[in-house]
Amino acid sequence: MTTKKTRLRVIPLGGLDEIGKNMTVIEYGNDMVLIDAGIMFPDEAHPGVDLILPDYSYVVKRRDKLRGIIITHGHEDHTGALPYLLKDLGRPVPILGTKLTLGLIAGKLNEHKIKKPKLREITAGGKVSLGIFGFQFFAVNHSIPDGVAVFIKTPVGNILHTGDFKLDQTPIDGRVTDYAGIAKAGRQGISLLLSDSTNAESPGYPRTEATVGDSLRTLFAEADQRIIVASFSSHIHRVQQVCDAAVGCGRKVVVTGRSMVNNTKIARELGYLKIDEENIVDAYSMGNIPPEKVVVLSTGSQGEPLSALARMANGDHKTVRIEEGDTVVISATPVPGNEKAVSRVINKLAKAGAIVKHKGIADVHVSGHGASEELKLMLNLTKPKHFIPIHGETRHLHAHADLAFAVGVKEDNIFVMENGDVFELSESGGQLGTRVQAGVVYVDGLSVGDVGQVILRDRALLASDGIATIVIAVDAKTGKLVGEPEIVARGVVFADEGDSTLLADARARINKTLAKTAGEGATDHQVIQNAVRESLSQFLWERVRRRPMIIPVVMEV
Repeated sequence: MTTKKTRLRVIPLGGLDEIGKNMTVIEYGNDMVLIDAGIMFPDEAHPGVDLILPDYSYVVKRRDKLRGIIITHGHEDHTGALPYLLKDLGRPVPILGTKLTLGLIAGKLNEHKIKKPKLREITAGGKVSLGIFGFQFFAVNHSIPDGVAVFIKTPVGNILHTGDFKLDQTPIDGRVTDYAGIAKAGRQGISLLLSDSTNAESPGYPRTEATVGDSLRTLFAEADQRIIVASFSSHIHRVQQVCDAAVGCGRKVVVTGRSMVNNTKIARELGYLKIDEENIVDAYSMGNIPPEKVVVLSTGSQGEPLSALARMANGDHKTVRIEEGDTVVISATPVPGNEKAVSRVINKLAKAGAIVKHKGIADVHVSGHGASEELKLMLNLTKPKHFIPIHGETRHLHAHADLAFAVGVKEDNIFVMENGDVFELSESGGQLGTRVQAGVVYVDGLSVGDVGQVILRDRALLASDGIATIVIAVDAKTGKLVGEPEIVARGVVFADEGDSTLLADARARINKTLAKTAGEGATDHQVIQNAVRESLSQFLWERVRRRPMIIPVVMEV
């Protein structure tokens, strides 16, 4: 009989029911590896938060078992948690990735002052061993070069983790998906497939990346003045196409935005971005070139408030000021939750006189993730016994599960999981095990993990309804009010509008409440504060339908 100790455990700690913070544990006995270590960017529900990490406490508690961390590609949602994880592990751990992936990771670790990380380069088609596990890597296409799928040989069966992929037949760098290698792995037998679900709801096949280049060349040829293109800084294929289109129409490329400058520099040094030195111009030298001879390559495709494009839209960028007739191309799709931020930037650009082109009105972006027919092809190539859809919101995971069932995977062998769920695999089959701790860790400035839901709730409350502080002086012996309560408010309707009647009525309600507590003989500060808080909260809800944060301060005299 197979014991739990000999079961393989697959534990997603991030990447399920969300787009971001991808992290999966593969564990067998005394050996454990981690696939990806990503972050997720905050939205309006996370005021003041800079980054969101997966809760990787399960890994930290078992750090002595960790044999290595494999990174499938260089996007932030797969690499961004590495600096924080390495600090918490407190010991060097091998990090495996392809050349470009490691180049981007090295830059990130250097920013965090992590010295001498154990970076170990892998290649598509290559093989390595970590503990009891054997690994082989297959080339896959994505919106960043050098992505790989990971084939894992374990004592109880083979696993394939696809990473993020798209089956592009005409990739920009000529590096096609390794169909033969993946098919061969399928013939060897795959006990478990974990596959990218991002576009599982999208029918058919997505357009190829090369079609964006055609659109860019057309737009550039039609533009009379300066062109500004905003894209993900890690989308090196897109950056390459922007550079090719710019050079093709006789324009120089100006790079702005910290991550865009860093990533293009790394990609050029490693040979993944090809553009002659004479065609790249420093942003501070751009003023010497006629506007019709310039393409500005910028960050800010997600409407980030501090990004280069947002600063241009606000008119406070150091080197680029939007002029009437400039063409702005937003070559990306808003990540869920960023739609409003992107819309605000577009509106500001339009007000400044720019001609804005985005995915809604021009063919300036295609997804780097496979649609439903490509996902079915991956399933048919690999023919897995068990299937776990990963990398997607819940609806994407369920849609991918339906695709797996449609191509012949048994319904009982399809597992739609949540972060922290445990899939246990043995030679006799797979099943769900006992959940482990999982969740999120918020990065707020230099603070990591100190911000919780209560603080986020308070920040949201302050932003929406404001704050009111009530200073009350009471007799220390009797608990009776001495003088009038003083109300200091910020962001509360009676303070903003100067409504003296409402303010007077609020004081009257507080006086009535204090008279009641004094009549009951209450002298405990906590009792008085709670009574005042509840009374004023109810009053404001009745009168203005708002519940601001209320902080009563009781002073004894």
